[in-house]
Amino acid sequence: MFLLGTLVNALAIAAGALAGRLLSGIPESIRQTVMQGIGLAIVVLGLKMSLDTNNILLVIVSIVLGSMIGELMGIEKSLNRLGQWLEKKIGGNRQGKIATGFVTATLVYCIGAMAVLGSLDSGLRNNHDILYTKAMLDGLSSIIFSSTLGIGVIFSAVPVFLYQGTIALLATQINSLVSPAMLEAILAEVTAVGGLIIIAIGINILELKKINVANMLPALVIAAVGVPVEKWLSAVMG
Repeated sequence: MFLLGTLVNALAIAAGALAGRLLSGIPESIRQTVMQGIGLAIVVLGLKMSLDTNNILLVIVSIVLGSMIGELMGIEKSLNRLGQWLEKKIGGNRQGKIATGFVTATLVYCIGAMAVLGSLDSGLRNNHDILYTKAMLDGLSSIIFSSTLGIGVIFSAVPVFLYQGTIALLATQINSLVSPAMLEAILAEVTAVGGLIIIAIGINILELKKINVANMLPALVIAAVGVPVEKWLSAVMG
C-alpha cells in the first residue's frame, strides 16, 4: 500500500492537533514566547534548506517568477477563503484563528524535502520510513501549533494527504521520465526554493512582516522545470 506512509502522516497531524487543544488554556504570554521560538526554529530550518542550491540564479528566478504567478492566481486569498469557510462552519475563539492555523500548518507540512522524498520512496519502493519519520515530527509540531494557533491546524492533514499522495501516485511515471542524477539535481533546487519559502513562514510567525507565502508556491514548480531546461540549454550552447 504505497499511500500508507502518507495516511500515517496525515493521521499524526490530526492526532497532534487534537492533543494540542488540551494545552490551549496556557497563558497568552507563554504561548507567545513558544510561537516566537517556533518562528526562529523555522527560519533556521529554511536557511539550512536554502543552502542546498547549486544554482542560486535559478533559485532567484524561480522565486521572482513564481511569486508573480502566485499573485496573479491569488493562491493566498484562495487558501484564506477556504480557512474562513472552515471557520464559519466550525467556529473559533477569535476571528481568523482557524484560517491562520490551517494556512500556516499546511505550508509548513507540505514544503520540504521530506515530503517529496518520502512520497517518492513510498511510490517507487513501497518504503515508508521517511514519511514515518516525518509523521512523528509533524505530529509533535502540530501539538504546539494547535495549542497556539488553534484547531485550524487539524485541517492541514487534508492537503498534506492529497499533496503527498499525488506525488506517490505519480512516482512511477517520474522514475521512468527522469534519471536518478537529474532527480537529485531537481530536488536540490526545489529544496533550496522551499527553504526560502520556509524562511518567509518563520518571518510571518515572528510577525516581523506579513508575507504572502502561499503566492510563492509556483516557484517550486518553476525550480523543478528549470533544472532540466538549464541543463538542456547548457548542452546546446556548450
